[in-house]
Amino acid sequence: MVKAKGGRARPAGQSSSPQFTDFDADILEVGRDYDSILFADRDFSGQDAADARFLECRFERCCVEGLSMRRARLVDCLLADVFGASVDFADSTWRNSRITGGRLGALTLSGAAWTDVRVRGVKLGFVNLAGARLEDVAFEECEIGSLDAGSAQLRSVAFVDCAVAELNVAEATLSKVDLSGARLKTLVGVESLRGAIIGRDQLLDLAPLLAAQLGVEVRED
Repeated sequence: MVKAKGGRARPAGQSSSPQFTDFDADILEVGRDYDSILFADRDFSGQDAADARFLECRFERCCVEGLSMRRARLVDCLLADVFGASVDFADSTWRNSRITGGRLGALTLSGAAWTDVRVRGVKLGFVNLAGARLEDVAFEECEIGSLDAGSAQLRSVAFVDCAVAELNVAEATLSKVDLSGARLKTLVGVESLRGAIIGRDQLLDLAPLLAAQLGVEVRED
């Protein structure tokens, strides 16, 4: 396990929280183990941390432009106010982790596995979840330009007070996916909505797409 120098004192009243140590290296490393490390105000642009493992780590105000974390494993981690045009988390595994604040132009999560993950207050240009597996995941107060969940498996996924310009669920498998809190502009893959929860107003908005999928012609009264 990698430990950095200069450990920080544990906050009062949070005895169960890990004691973080500051990251003191220049770059992240492929396949490395990171345990209870604080990555704060760092620039990881263009770096490669594929196959790395992060346990109880925090990324705060970091630039992740062009960062590759393919097949990385994140457990009990927090990403707060990270930013960058793109970051690659393809085939990564996340458990009991959070992403809060910040802005990412493109977030690649194709083939990723998320369990008990919360994404709150993040601005996302494009989210690629193609072929991903999500269970007990919530997007809260997020602005999303395009979210591609084509061929993904989504179970107990909720969108709470989110604006989503385009959602693609073509060939996805949905179970208890709550879209009622999402302000959707465009929906692709209406034929794959079985297992989703939508609001009454959304149903009215989707009526033309549903009719077209069923081959029903709708005429003006």
